[in-house]
Amino acid sequence: MTRDAAFADLLDRSYAALLGRPLVPAGQDKTPWLYDAPSALLAHDTSADPLFTYANRAAQRLFGYDWDEFVGLPSRLSAGDEDRGSRQEFLDTVARQGYAEHYRGRRVAKDGRVFWIEDVTLWNLTRDDGSPAGQAALIRRWS
Repeated sequence: MTRDAAFADLLDRSYAALLGRPLVPAGQDKTPWLYDAPSALLAHDTSADPLFTYANRAAQRLFGYDWDEFVGLPSRLSAGDEDRGSRQEFLDTVARQGYAEHYRGRRVAKDGRVFWIEDVTLWNLTRDDGSPAGQAALIRRWS
């Protein structure tokens, strides 16, 4: 996945279908808006050990990775060992119902700094043919 229009459409369409509201404000060009959004936005694929496929600029700043470092990184590494259980429970909820909101959890930056992500929405990404394309997370606050 890249920073292209097709992926921006996938993020927006999947979010709107599950949550009943648009991810991107009306009248905005999806691709640049998502990449430059004030909230951190991440996506990972469907592999057994999911790999990040997308990280907007806010996510890159928050976690301390640039695009090339982020894309391909196992998403489990965004949480410390002690926090991976709660992260997996959240992922499992999304796998069952398609999305979950209001998550709060600890995460780890590239430099080892630990921080809280708050008011997180996680949703399944679904291609036009109905096949799964991964999951995306919108992180509205962090501390």
